[in-house]
Amino acid sequence: MSGASDSEIVLTPLDEEALVRLLDVAVEGADPLDVLPPMDGPPGWTPERREAFLTFHRRNSLDPDTATTTAWTIQVGGTIVGGARLHPVHRGKSVEIEAQVWVARWARGRGIGKWVTETLIDAAREGGGGRYVASTTTDNKAAQRLMKSVGANVDLREDGVDSHLEI
Repeated sequence: MSGASDSEIVLTPLDEEALVRLLDVAVEGADPLDVLPPMDGPPGWTPERREAFLTFHRRNSLDPDTATTTAWTIQVGGTIVGGARLHPVHRGKSVEIEAQVWVARWARGRGIGKWVTETLIDAAREGGGGRYVASTTTDNKAAQRLMKSVGANVDLREDGVDSHLEI
């Protein structure tokens, strides 16, 4: 995969089969902190973190009784290169759409994240969201540049970065 064009990038709804493949991509190409909340224990993809990844997605995206998030695999040319999620949060009369996007290290730097972010912003807008929200770490300068490039306000905190875009 030498480069990604818009026509090659596809968001495919997450299902159980894709979840197992997505975990493999995460283990191969992402730090657990890129794709999971922090957990106690040694760093890296421990058996506990692998199970937590599967449990998180099953509970939040796949189980119809507990799902609160819509999730997709990001595919380029039929190969899964990352994942994306949208989670609506009701704040009074408005709805914030919290987003999470990650791309495997070996697929970064080709515009995939920007295409996915723009697609998710459109989906949030169509879904009635009033604000698109994404968070990252202070050292993830690429994500910060990406959010600025789509017009988001980026707020640096001591322990992370929040960006928001009124939609």
